[in-house]
Amino acid sequence: METSKLRHKPKENRGFALIETMIAIVILAVGLLGAAALLAQLTSTSSTSRYMSTEALLASEKLDDLNRLPSVDPAIAVTTGNSAGSLNADLTATVTAGAVSETVDYFDTVQISSGNGSIMETVSGKDALGNDIFTTTTHAPDGTVTSVPSNTPPAATPDMLSFKRRWIIEQNVPGLPAESRRVTVLVLLQNGTHGGQFQTSMVR
Repeated sequence: METSKLRHKPKENRGFALIETMIAIVILAVGLLGAAALLAQLTSTSSTSRYMSTEALLASEKLDDLNRLPSVDPAIAVTTGNSAGSLNADLTATVTAGAVSETVDYFDTVQISSGNGSIMETVSGKDALGNDIFTTTTHAPDGTVTSVPSNTPPAATPDMLSFKRRWIIEQNVPGLPAESRRVTVLVLLQNGTHGGQFQTSMVR
């Protein structure tokens, strides 16, 4: 009788170990799925933060460019009504300020890509004759910066991010001095998964 009982014990132990293993696998699978979901969320948050910081940098850059222009420059002048430009559409206008008349775009496109350790930024605009021009500025790892204009946009690369910038210039804004102008810049990512936008203003 004792021999018979001893023979059955290993079988019972083997069965119990199998159940333990299955439970452990289920617990491990649940844990791994949770970790995968957390990593996916962290990756998404990291990408969104990167896009937003780039948009903030591009908005600040455009505000600095506009702020450096003299008040009589057509690109910053408000000659009709109380505003020039738009945040909702790509707007172009012929502006006459003093004796100077120019075709002014109140929008541009910025394409950013990296290659061989360099960061390339291409900004669309217009030359003195009103023709489209694309200026590519390359920041090399050794600190050198080169800028090359072209009549055609650069070829798209897999890592290229494309941003649209629009701005509006307002004067006679309630609560601000009569001679001041408020410049507002809106930046939107045109590709990628981030659907947000960044907007900022300055008074000059």
